[in-house]
Amino acid sequence: MFFIFLGVLLFSIVYFSPTWPDAVDPKGEVFQLTREGKAALALFLLTATWWVFEVIPIGVTSIAIGVIQALFLIRPAEAAFSNFMDPSVWFIVGSVVIGMAFAKTGLTKRMAYKMLLLVGERTSMIYLGAFVMTASLTLIMAHTAVAAAIYPLLVAIYSLYEQDARPTKFGKGLFMGMAFVAGAGSIITLLGSARAAVAVGFFKDMAGREISFFELSYYMFPLGFLMVILLWGLLMIIFRPEQKTIIGLRDRVHALNESLGSITRTEVLTIVIVFFAILIMSLRSFVPALEPLNKSAIILITTIMFFLLKILTIEDLERIPWNIVLLFGGAMSIGLCLWQTGAASWLAIRWLGLLKDANWFIFVLGVALFVLIMTNFIMNVAAIAISLPVALVIAPYLGVAPEVVFFASLTTAGMPFLLLVGAAPNAIAYESRQFTSGEFFLAGIPASLILITVLAIFIKLIWPLMGMPVAIP
Repeated sequence: MFFIFLGVLLFSIVYFSPTWPDAVDPKGEVFQLTREGKAALALFLLTATWWVFEVIPIGVTSIAIGVIQALFLIRPAEAAFSNFMDPSVWFIVGSVVIGMAFAKTGLTKRMAYKMLLLVGERTSMIYLGAFVMTASLTLIMAHTAVAAAIYPLLVAIYSLYEQDARPTKFGKGLFMGMAFVAGAGSIITLLGSARAAVAVGFFKDMAGREISFFELSYYMFPLGFLMVILLWGLLMIIFRPEQKTIIGLRDRVHALNESLGSITRTEVLTIVIVFFAILIMSLRSFVPALEPLNKSAIILITTIMFFLLKILTIEDLERIPWNIVLLFGGAMSIGLCLWQTGAASWLAIRWLGLLKDANWFIFVLGVALFVLIMTNFIMNVAAIAISLPVALVIAPYLGVAPEVVFFASLTTAGMPFLLLVGAAPNAIAYESRQFTSGEFFLAGIPASLILITVLAIFIKLIWPLMGMPVAIP
């Protein structure tokens, strides 16, 4: 009850407060915070409080986002509620259904058993094996789809550790870690997420040159790989498994793997359907003719095929975690609310305006920190769209090269470790019921500090040594 009323109190304080001062960008353009924009910030605070402390089901908090926008005339009801049907939300649905198909056909068990036979009985190595597999898959497919496919695999692994699926430290570390490293891996290539393509587009328009596929991977691979290893170490400290080894695991897994028999026709069919969907989505970055095809429509073809070929049934459809789907519908709604009311631009100008006279290193880190904060509350594509254009305008005044601003922003946009709404893998991991949103938030604090520290080292030392320009000649 305390946190319910705290959210309402924060909303009321901001909503009924006097008019806030305007924000002015480096070009002298004035950004006024309208009544609707101030109301959007108030809703933002209420939502964040309720999501973090999970005072009601997270999907119900999302419904409240649409209701409050309509009742307080922040945005028209048509806009507030239509965001719940946004293509990005349907991408989540398609990704979840792929995971369900993998689980039902037995593919996840087959993959899990092969991995466990490789890494052995030590729980620390099981952590590492699961994390490396997750991060590796994000190099070639969207991290949302990876999380959806890996999730049932982790469920299969966890069932060999704890029979009744009750929360344990091992379970918390396994599922949270999957969400964390999915973000770390997704920054390495253009195929890991949509945010990279959006950022590349902004950079081309404003800096006058294009970041190539291989240039992005050249600078991002060492940072992403290092983060995977450091996150593994962090989770081994925070959620050290109750058992160092799972005695007899290798023998049990070998027997279970043998019991699966040879791969079935249904499994092959599932792999083929998903492979072609991933292939088409990947080729969109290289084949101009495929670029207009919407990724959500592509991934939902797999859902249709699964039901046409009777791989899934109506009972499976009813098992989709709609709480998670609503969570992302609400995230889209609040994100677009902040964007369309001008509140997000006002925030960006105010924050980055504080850095206009700062040292170049502090400026770049400040931009990255702002993106990190925003991407935990709104979709990372929106966080990039809000902050990167403003940062690229301010950068020349400080003699900062646009490349370092681009890569620093893209790094933090990919790793929202604090809130479930920050990225789809966070919400998918939550479905395990191994941790609460509060536990996720607390674990995300040291993870975010590690990220900022590593990024600072790369900005100051490693990226310049690799040839990245950090200052305008």
